[in-house]
Amino acid sequence: MLEAPSGPVLVDFPDDAPTAADAPTPLVCPVSFTSPPEELSDADLLRAALRREIAQLRTWYDLAVTQRSRTTVGVSRLTPEEMGTFIGAFLDGQAPSKPRADVPLAALFRYAVEDLKAYYCEVLAAQPGHNTVDSTTLADWFWRETTAGRVLFAVYEVCKQSATPGMQVVATGSLIPRARSAESPFAKA
Repeated sequence: MLEAPSGPVLVDFPDDAPTAADAPTPLVCPVSFTSPPEELSDADLLRAALRREIAQLRTWYDLAVTQRSRTTVGVSRLTPEEMGTFIGAFLDGQAPSKPRADVPLAALFRYAVEDLKAYYCEVLAAQPGHNTVDSTTLADWFWRETTAGRVLFAVYEVCKQSATPGMQVVATGSLIPRARSAESPFAKA
């Protein structure tokens, strides 16, 4: 078309528009998870499921760190397993013991939650075919399909009523993105 003697030049594009069959496939993790627990009032069940899920994802996380020679996980200075244990402890409605004495409890909680989210992001990016996944697809996967997402919704319900200094602010200000709050299993229909 650039070599046409005069213009405008209209030429049919040789390819057809993509169809629904060409649409991107949903995220499918090569790891086989048990479904996130439906019963969100059983703190022990949620904690156990979160620990199991974090352990199942550890190989993918280690691969991501090896491939990229870096990680965005670490502001809390907790291992992924410690993050799961620490965050899960809030399900009881009482302030757990702090794994770090140099940071206020609410700040450490926020750091651990952000590290947990980063852990899941890096895990997904390490898996074949997911290194360029968009943020909406990633958020849908995290908040709708993982135990970690369910645990954070449950912890939000507990922490927004906490008497521990700063916990209500962290819970209501940064724990659950506003765009996801309506997806909470606790949201009123």
